[in-house]
Amino acid sequence: MKMSPEYTKAQANMQPGVITSDGFLGNDERPIVEIIADDEAEMKRASLEFDETVALMRHLLNESRKGLGEPVTVDGKWIVQAFEARGFLASPFEDGIFRKINAKVTLIHEGEPTEHSILYSDLSLHLIEKRHFFQGKGGSFRISPAAIKRVLFAD
Repeated sequence: MKMSPEYTKAQANMQPGVITSDGFLGNDERPIVEIIADDEAEMKRASLEFDETVALMRHLLNESRKGLGEPVTVDGKWIVQAFEARGFLASPFEDGIFRKINAKVTLIHEGEPTEHSILYSDLSLHLIEKRHFFQGKGGSFRISPAAIKRVLFAD
């Protein structure tokens, strides 16, 4: 994939201070098309499907909201908690505006929470679903496919 004008504009929007104070790239200086290609390859190596992953993440985000800010146990596998703030965030691809909703998902093992968790926002979920973009390494809301596999699809 090449850096089309759309992706060049999106990468400019991802810089710190444009949409969010920290931006979307962390300390990752690669073009976003390289970040996306590497994460798509990592998803494939982990035997993860985007549709299945996004559907589960969306389900857990929706379940977390039912707790009204308190932790909720889902399917005996995860503890989920929603954090909501006032306002909205625009997609750096200029393809939507999203509520400031974050979900923390912690894996449960033998009835106890583990140290394995992921944190993602409604916008993060959109970026993964529509663009296969997990954000840059070192980013505040970066979720690696390996972390997703460990937390959501643990055996």
